[in-house]
Amino acid sequence: MISEEELNRHIRGCALNKRESQKKIYETFFGFGMAICNNYTKRNEDSVEVLNDSFLKIFKEIHRFEPAYDNGINSFKGWLRKIITYTAIDHGRKYNKHYFSGDSDKSLTNLPIKEENALDVISYHEIIYATRKLSPAYRSALNLFIVHGFSHEEIAKLLGITAGTSKSNLSKARHRFKQILEKDFQLYR
Repeated sequence: MISEEELNRHIRGCALNKRESQKKIYETFFGFGMAICNNYTKRNEDSVEVLNDSFLKIFKEIHRFEPAYDNGINSFKGWLRKIITYTAIDHGRKYNKHYFSGDSDKSLTNLPIKEENALDVISYHEIIYATRKLSPAYRSALNLFIVHGFSHEEIAKLLGITAGTSKSNLSKARHRFKQILEKDFQLYR
């Protein structure tokens, strides 16, 4: 990882368009950024595209970065997370028609009622796989609410939908996510 002093030096270097500082920031936070992008895209190529677009914005605006709290590394990660999340949402809006209006999934109306078993272990790759199979509207609701902790009102404002649509999309996302895990990984059985 990178020390806070080294991070500050590279932030100043990025503000001056120094390529070696940009490379260090990119390499240091690549995995962190990809983990966020994978939550919003269906394909790895799209994740890389979103991440690269995000870093272009980051390097352009890095001179505006101000640590929000004492730990500069965590402040910087929070700032990165926000830019990457918004870039992923913008990417979805650009490339997916009707991105934030929930698609009606007829299979949800006839879900069998059965008792759920607790999951002992689920791998990161299974979670990403199942998340990527969700529609863009469901994936966004799930990520913004569960992963990033936004309220339904904040999600509604961010995505230009109603809070009720956000709640509906989250509920449907949870059901669909469970169906994907059941079908593709024989989980919950």
